[in-house]
Amino acid sequence: MRASQQPNIPDPGFGVYFHWPFCRKKCPYCDFNSHVRETVDQARWSKALLAELDYFASSHPKIPVTSIFFGGGTPSLMSPETVSKLIEGVRSHFPFSKDIEITLEANPTSVEAASFDGYRHAGVTRLSMGIQSLRDEALRFLGREHSVSEALAAIETARAVFDNISFDLIYALPDQTTSQWQQDLTKALNLAGDHLSLYQLTIEPNTGFAGAVRRGEFMIPGDEKSEALFEITQVMCEDAGRPAYEISNHARPGFECRHNLTYWRYGEYLGIGPGAHGRFDLAGVRTASRQLKRPEAWLREVEEKGHGTEALDALPDPKDRAEELMLMGLRLTEGVWFENFERSVGSPLQAFLDLDRLQMLTENGLMEIDEEHIWATKSGRLVLNSLLPEILAG
Repeated sequence: MRASQQPNIPDPGFGVYFHWPFCRKKCPYCDFNSHVRETVDQARWSKALLAELDYFASSHPKIPVTSIFFGGGTPSLMSPETVSKLIEGVRSHFPFSKDIEITLEANPTSVEAASFDGYRHAGVTRLSMGIQSLRDEALRFLGREHSVSEALAAIETARAVFDNISFDLIYALPDQTTSQWQQDLTKALNLAGDHLSLYQLTIEPNTGFAGAVRRGEFMIPGDEKSEALFEITQVMCEDAGRPAYEISNHARPGFECRHNLTYWRYGEYLGIGPGAHGRFDLAGVRTASRQLKRPEAWLREVEEKGHGTEALDALPDPKDRAEELMLMGLRLTEGVWFENFERSVGSPLQAFLDLDRLQMLTENGLMEIDEEHIWATKSGRLVLNSLLPEILAG
């Protein structure tokens, strides 16, 4: 907690994100910056990631790191030695908070699960697994390489190695019934540790599924069914002691993903690796960084210049920062804290609110506000994109 922070206001934290862009195959629903390569020189790549970390760390205050996150791609294709080098690279630049969270995303194939113990010894404290479904036919539809039996074995292995595990599931699949999802979610809640990420299938442009939908090969459920599945998800998770703390994320109190909370609370984070994004203060101005997406182009730039930055954009306009902060913060059940808003934007939130519209939204059960923070209700989070223009004045 920083000195200016009141005890009951959560500190957004400071995180470091590493992007490992490689996968064994490209899943048809995925629009992340992931690429298939037959071989990867991990020594060369770890050296490049450390070089870009050096570049950004050199101009950032040496404040405690509260989280490190290895995302992708498939970070569990990294060797434990590579992960260890990157963690130690962060430690060489910044102090670690006493309860630092270090998350690594993993696929639950038997080959990758064999490295779980190595990741733990490298310093990883939290494992997040891309299970995606507990039905083999759904896994085949989603293009996943693992089976349900492999997923169950990986969950068991992870629970034996890590105190903090999470896994993802995708629902609202074509022809998925309410009963099937209830059965799957019941099983997941019995298997899970303290955190679940539950995402409805969305069709993103330039993915394999986007082409399949255009060709009429399948249809995703309509709004009415999707909303019903979402409501079932909220009720079942809350009853199981894992309420939603963000639109798609559920956890027991105290087990929320600290790194993602830094994003949603508009904290600072460095984004290292191909396609990574960062948000941090540079010479007193909130700045957005974006790295080159193509792995080979990024690697070439880093080896020549020390970093692979595609864009470094200052965000001096308080209104731009206010909109970005509200868009992220209202995804959270806790909403946006006035103190955090004023520290990040430079002006109180009330200066940006359309109070008449806000009163209308509260009367309609979509928003709530008290003396410390503002938040969207369960109903409001369902229509969040349409709420934001209503809340902010001008």
